[in-house]
Amino acid sequence: MEQLSAAAAETLQQWLEDASIDEATKQELRDLKDQPKELEERFYRNLEFGTGGLRGVIGAGSNRMNKYTVGRATQGFARYLLEQHGDKEGKPSVVIAHDSRHFSPEFSLDAALVLAANGIVAKLYPSLRSTPQLSFSVRHLQATGGIVVTASHNPPEYNGYKVYNHEGGQLVPHEAEQVIQYIQEVPSLADVKKMTREEAEAQGLLVWLGEENDQAFVDTVASRSLSRELIQSGIGRDFKIVYTPLHGTGNLPVRRVLEQIGFEQLYIVAEQEQPDAEFSTVKSPNPEEREAFTLAMKLGESVGADILIGTDPDADRMGAVVKDKDGKYFVLSGNQSGAIMVHYLLSRLQETGALPSNGAVIKTIVTSEMGAVIAQHYGAEVMNTLTGFKYIGEKMNQFEATGSHTFLFGYEESYGYLSGNYARDKDAVLASMLIAEAAAYYKSQGKTLYDVLQELYNQFGFFLEKLESRTLKGKDGVAQIQAKMTDWRSNPPKEVAGIAVQDVLDYSLGLDGLPKENVLKFILADGSWFCLRPSGTEPKIKVYFAVRGESLQDAESQIERLVSEVMSRVDAQ
Repeated sequence: MEQLSAAAAETLQQWLEDASIDEATKQELRDLKDQPKELEERFYRNLEFGTGGLRGVIGAGSNRMNKYTVGRATQGFARYLLEQHGDKEGKPSVVIAHDSRHFSPEFSLDAALVLAANGIVAKLYPSLRSTPQLSFSVRHLQATGGIVVTASHNPPEYNGYKVYNHEGGQLVPHEAEQVIQYIQEVPSLADVKKMTREEAEAQGLLVWLGEENDQAFVDTVASRSLSRELIQSGIGRDFKIVYTPLHGTGNLPVRRVLEQIGFEQLYIVAEQEQPDAEFSTVKSPNPEEREAFTLAMKLGESVGADILIGTDPDADRMGAVVKDKDGKYFVLSGNQSGAIMVHYLLSRLQETGALPSNGAVIKTIVTSEMGAVIAQHYGAEVMNTLTGFKYIGEKMNQFEATGSHTFLFGYEESYGYLSGNYARDKDAVLASMLIAEAAAYYKSQGKTLYDVLQELYNQFGFFLEKLESRTLKGKDGVAQIQAKMTDWRSNPPKEVAGIAVQDVLDYSLGLDGLPKENVLKFILADGSWFCLRPSGTEPKIKVYFAVRGESLQDAESQIERLVSEVMSRVDAQ
């Protein structure tokens, strides 16, 4: 029988003896006494606070999401905020939002009461709100920081906790490292300060946010529309949109924004309209996956929809589905939606004479070059960042501080998009509006978004991308992922699919002025590339592929060969 490691056994004992931990939690752990492997997973480490915060399976234990791990993280974050901003006039404040997951409201209130006990005003949304609204609210309310309780599109057994700086962006590495140090220096769970709700409210340290903040967010997003007059002049009456919030936070803000700019025929997938922590109608609440749109496609067929739109549980990622030339549903990839939006946005700004001479589009190193080529065609400068919207937000802050560039659009292949300076995180509410109005605008010219995509291919090249991932859970999975990265790093291929490897970019060395990150990118002699990267939010290794062909058929053939050869090695390790 497997034995519990000494370190895990010691931490487990500390939890069982800690007077600050409730009896129900202790009983949950006692019930696992004959499951050493499960206890090892729960206690072999503290749940890691990465650069994006916490994310893990809900349950008792130091390596699980629960009120104690949330409290400890918040105590560390409180110390960071007080050291950074405590000497400024007035009390520091933190805006807190949460999604529809299990224990999201409870974890949000727990965090608020820890902040309050540390003398920090917690401004809390009373019910679910989107991640982009949290980012907006930090800026709008001039708060010192932000917290959002969400696990994005992870399975239902997960929850998470992301922290934001005063600019409304997720913490970048140098900020996160300081918070991590402070969390590690919390001596024990008993040292986490906490107030009662009644005390916090009475002292003005717990403030509940209301409708005026929701309206401010909706108005700001709607102000980014480029075709509102056109939509309200008539095309919004007949254009049919099917939308699914996938049981998450997008339902109200997406509907309000679309209606505000003039869309009148909006159909909501009823089975997925209401919050549901189990996400019971889908295998995964992820708009990157075709399966998530099964019910939307059924409704789309019945109403004759022009476009289907889906957002993930915290409404920071947006996926869209259109019909191809044969009338079949075609799920746009994140790269394809991004390229279409770059083209729509920049061409419309050019048409109206509003395209700035110092415009910039920001994308990540694993995002397709198609959007970059389109942006450059319109005279915009393109910049690359590491994966994670926090890095795009950091660039936006630099632009705002120096005036060097006008931010036009930022995006990731993983369905995250932003235009406008109102937030510092990706916004599926805005992306839903942009993709819908782009589809309506081109429909007024007799084209679908699929037609537009084919035109872009013909004009700029047949770019094709693919993402493969392998899930490797638990302590063993972490070791396996690391072993795979080490193998590719120490034994890089000389050629792949008969094409010479021209360059190996090891981002752990801190290339191009970017922070160090465990990412490997292999550039082939024909311009195609693939990239290996452990996920920062899920127990996965992700492998990204990109090619540029002479035709769609050529691109498909190229990417098939590339994926086959690379993944056979990944899977053999």
